[in-house]
Amino acid sequence: MRAGYAAAIGAYVYWGLSPVLYHLLGHLPPLEVMAHRIVWGLVFALPLVAWFGQTEALLRILRRPRLLAVFLGSGVAIAVNWLTFIYATGSGQKLDASMGYYIFPLASVMLGAIFLRERPSRWQWAAVGLAVAGVTVMLVGLGRLPWIALVLAASFGTYGLLRKIAPAESLVGFTLEVLLLAPVAVLWLVWLGWTGAGSMPHGGGLDMALLLISGPFTAVPLLLFAIGARRLPLGTVGMLQYINPTIQFGMAVAVYGETFTPGHAASFALIWTAVAIFALEPMLRRRRLTKARL
Repeated sequence: MRAGYAAAIGAYVYWGLSPVLYHLLGHLPPLEVMAHRIVWGLVFALPLVAWFGQTEALLRILRRPRLLAVFLGSGVAIAVNWLTFIYATGSGQKLDASMGYYIFPLASVMLGAIFLRERPSRWQWAAVGLAVAGVTVMLVGLGRLPWIALVLAASFGTYGLLRKIAPAESLVGFTLEVLLLAPVAVLWLVWLGWTGAGSMPHGGGLDMALLLISGPFTAVPLLLFAIGARRLPLGTVGMLQYINPTIQFGMAVAVYGETFTPGHAASFALIWTAVAIFALEPMLRRRRLTKARL
């Protein structure tokens, strides 16, 4: 159990600190950074698939076109998520990015109700309503729609939905997704290199090192998360997930000096209330069931 906690917390802290890497790469085009993330993620993941004896599982899915189509869809969804996050962190919109990961579980409730016919509880619907109110407050109070937060929540929610339809072990699923995305990413990087617009091999040493690091930086937290998810109750994993946006939020304000206005405060207060309801509702439900049995 202790190893599970360490792995899950490590994964969420890893993700929470990820703005540091993409902030340092903020002067590069987001599409190029994402292409490197895909390519070096694949280079890092393939040996791990062999090391952990998952090659046959990977090949088995590669022989099933219908499953491949679902993994292509999940790959596109996570690519949209990565691209939006890279853009947000590089353009000084880390607060909106943290908001996206706060409301992602609530977006998952909506997607589950629409596509999987799941039945959210009244408290979950209340949490969704508060999150919608928080987005509306930002739209009215700040005069802009937090599209980055909405795209991050929707894309990650869609990713989770597709992975639920076609489940696979975390490493195999990640490898399949970057494998299917890699041809487009490689062609894009080749074109950038051919025209002299790319960072490799024309960029500085630090940029090239950071781009190479983006591969393991993507894969390692996924592996840690998989370890934690196997050893901890699902509810515990769900509660721990808020470590990620909380770190991102704190860094956006305290480290990178993003402006936190009264409009932000009102919007985030509604969203944090929604998150608290969403996180506490399962525990309260279990407590009521326990009392009913006694």
